[in-house]
Amino acid sequence: MLNPVAASDKPMKEIQPLTPANPVKIALVASCFNRFVTDQLLTGARDALQRHGIEDEDIMLTWVPGAFELPLAADRILSSGLADAVIALGAVIRGGTAHFEYVAGECARGLSQVGLKYGRPVIFGVLTTDTVEQALERAGTDEGNKGFDCAMAALNMLGFEEQLAAIGNPAQ
Repeated sequence: MLNPVAASDKPMKEIQPLTPANPVKIALVASCFNRFVTDQLLTGARDALQRHGIEDEDIMLTWVPGAFELPLAADRILSSGLADAVIALGAVIRGGTAHFEYVAGECARGLSQVGLKYGRPVIFGVLTTDTVEQALERAGTDEGNKGFDCAMAALNMLGFEEQLAAIGNPAQ
């Protein structure tokens, strides 16, 4: 089987997931609802950002009532130019009604639209689980912290933007 990277004599341009080389500003938008989970996601996100050289003065934390409000906050932050990327953190845990589907679906759709509207990374760090136990597993340290993962995704997307700009403009 041919290696797709080595299939041609011409070198292929390839963008690897790297963290940004230039200074960046990150907004963490966190849901107060299910805060016992969101706090753990926030701890993981801050850990990842700090491990990759993002200083506290370049991180803005905004609290909103619940997951449904995350897209509006992300929109306002990006429209103000206060951040290069937004990481939305929260937990929607299934209950006995259809409320879960409405909140989780609209939150995901809204955050996606904000990212596309501004052409900036908006990372979906909202856990959507059936139980509290599942949410705590995903926000803890034993199985990995999804807040940490989301911060890495934000940094990788910012690094992608830098690399893409360099390919499009070799002088950068």
